[in-house]
Amino acid sequence: MKIINITNNYFDLVREQLRNTDALTVEVYSAGNTTAIFTRASTHYEIVVTNKHRAIRDTEREAIKNFFFKKRIDKKIIDHDRITIVNEPRLFEISFPILKKFK
Repeated sequence: MKIINITNNYFDLVREQLRNTDALTVEVYSAGNTTAIFTRASTHYEIVVTNKHRAIRDTEREAIKNFFFKKRIDKKIIDHDRITIVNEPRLFEISFPILKKFK
């Protein structure tokens, strides 16, 4: 599965997220019809994955999660005991809290 950074196509979304939330970084990625939004804030990382046309496949969930773990998330500073996951057919969200000593 090829995951492509398409952040430049979502200028308004990125600007609004940065303006109205605690986000420090907002990036948008595409894997075909599946879109992933990666957010980094001072207290957490968050990945939201959506597909408007069909349910998100388990293989897509794993591929996207692994992509961000390898490329964008510093595994040493996240609180592995407090990770939260929302798992719906067309929406997948993972929030990775950052350990207090790294905030």
